[in-house]
Amino acid sequence: MKTVHFLVAFVLLASASPLAFASDPGPLQDFCVAINNTGNGVFVNGKFCKDPRLVTADDFVFQGLNIPRPINNPVGTTLTLVNVEQFPGLNTLSVALVRVDFAPNGGENPPHLHPRASEIFQVHEGTILAGFVTSLPDYKLFTKVLNKGDIFVFPQGLIHFQVNLGKTNAVAFAFFESQNPGIIRVADAVFGSNPPINPFILARAFQLDPNVVKNLQVKFGNNN
Repeated sequence: MKTVHFLVAFVLLASASPLAFASDPGPLQDFCVAINNTGNGVFVNGKFCKDPRLVTADDFVFQGLNIPRPINNPVGTTLTLVNVEQFPGLNTLSVALVRVDFAPNGGENPPHLHPRASEIFQVHEGTILAGFVTSLPDYKLFTKVLNKGDIFVFPQGLIHFQVNLGKTNAVAFAFFESQNPGIIRVADAVFGSNPPINPFILARAFQLDPNVVKNLQVKFGNNN
């Protein structure tokens, strides 16, 4: 019986220990190949830090997200990303955000995913259809029409999209749990990769004529 009590106590103590919650830090770039000679290193999982004695309040301020952005692309959206690259004060804080400006009548943030973060999406102006698709085996689609002030959450790594249903411009803000969430637009990645994926591979995968695939690769290749 004493042995049982000891094991129970050991498990409880182990669970309460900080070591029980230890884990690898999340990746902040697509890959980070290890090297033994640090003199040849060019990336770290984050950024080098500014001397704390030189930090000022300005290092923690980013301005201008109140300004509407022009929309000059076929999909009808402009993204103003604020991650650690634009706002160094975010380094190591595991947060980032983006302003999304939507054109009227169907401007969309096309199907995409964020490999390193979940997303909280908040409508600032307009009416937006938001949705995401779950992973295999169900590939279930969840969609919702959102109005001003509404919030929708997109789980990490799942394909999602937003579309402006209104006749006027719409604005939304998205918040991420990573200083560099990453973005992979499905069509751009598949048809606009560099170098291009063999069109016969994509033709079989999408059940399309190879010539259709080649035309798509020209279109999306020119967009990158």
